[in-house]
Amino acid sequence: MSLTGYSYPWDYLGDEAAFDRVAFLELDVVALAASYHATRLATPLHPTRRITAIESSAAYIPLREEIWASRRLRPPQPPEWIGPRAFIDAATRLNESGTAVDGWIVLTHVDDAGDDHDFAVRNAFGEVYAYALCPSQDAVRDYCRTLVTETLRSAPLRGVVLEACGPMGLEHSGTHEKLDMARWRPAEYQLLSMCFCRACETGMRKVGLEPDDLAQRVRGALTREITTIDDALGDMSSAAEAFRLSLSATLQREVVDAVRQEAGDATITLHASADPWSVGSFAPSNSEVLAQVNCAVANCWDESRAELELASLAPITGTLGAYVRLDHEWPRPQETLTGYAQAGVRELHLYHLGLLSAASLVAARRLASAWGPRRGVGLEQIEESLSDG
Repeated sequence: MSLTGYSYPWDYLGDEAAFDRVAFLELDVVALAASYHATRLATPLHPTRRITAIESSAAYIPLREEIWASRRLRPPQPPEWIGPRAFIDAATRLNESGTAVDGWIVLTHVDDAGDDHDFAVRNAFGEVYAYALCPSQDAVRDYCRTLVTETLRSAPLRGVVLEACGPMGLEHSGTHEKLDMARWRPAEYQLLSMCFCRACETGMRKVGLEPDDLAQRVRGALTREITTIDDALGDMSSAAEAFRLSLSATLQREVVDAVRQEAGDATITLHASADPWSVGSFAPSNSEVLAQVNCAVANCWDESRAELELASLAPITGTLGAYVRLDHEWPRPQETLTGYAQAGVRELHLYHLGLLSAASLVAARRLASAWGPRRGVGLEQIEESLSDG
């Protein structure tokens, strides 16, 4: 049972105590962001700032011109105050302190998918999701492979954590969203997440799907009450589902191959979902791909859905991880951790170190103390440890 904590390179800028907090939590691994999208977040324990605003996507590794100059897509540079060495410097310090580091790479979630949006997801109404790169595009898959390879070359890393390694959909944790006011059901989110860019239309035709007919069926379904994709698409639903899953599978296979070619012993952790219609950054995955990675991590941010996410992913993967939030008290910590372990979870992934308050840090330490053999606590001791805390 291992423990991974997530952090950004800027968490460590101007805050030497950030390294001490990693040691306090007794983490096995830090997943350090090598690329990330725009965000605005609280940094309650940083000595000089309380709000950190990152205005756009960026890569926090050196962007070598000889590698990126000829490519149609390349990641933006980080802000000057962060600089091109923030990832390398933080990874080096963490390694020196005895904590392993994974490069946490966000792949198809960006802030602007090319100036002309050629590479972006386009829904059945022709509307562009400028934050979502479509993996049907050759240039997008090349961008993802290159970003992963360059991350592995940038610093001594145990491996990589892959987020948004598949088709992003309507769900987007970025802009001041108002989507919830529409009260759309899951099936409506899924329909609005289907991509009809040129590359997808070509791919659909190759597998016998007529994109114009499919788009018309999507638009028609959104004018009436539907509860499932089958309700909406009828006899086209199975083929549409298989096509969408193939987008993730192709990208994931190519990225995994790129990792293995660059560093054969690197650990590959994939943020994954067993739902072929997953519309966010936990990409649809199948057993063939998951057999090639070291750990598949399920989204357990919402405790009400965590059991379902774990139960659906566990049968198709080897090592299972749970991605949890530490910014609030867990209502039933002993039941939750015990349930995760019984569901097959062997890796607990903690989000997010730089966002923790003092109270959250103490709560995180209690959970860390209850998790993993290195701390002398096995499954049978989880409940006792939490009760005594």
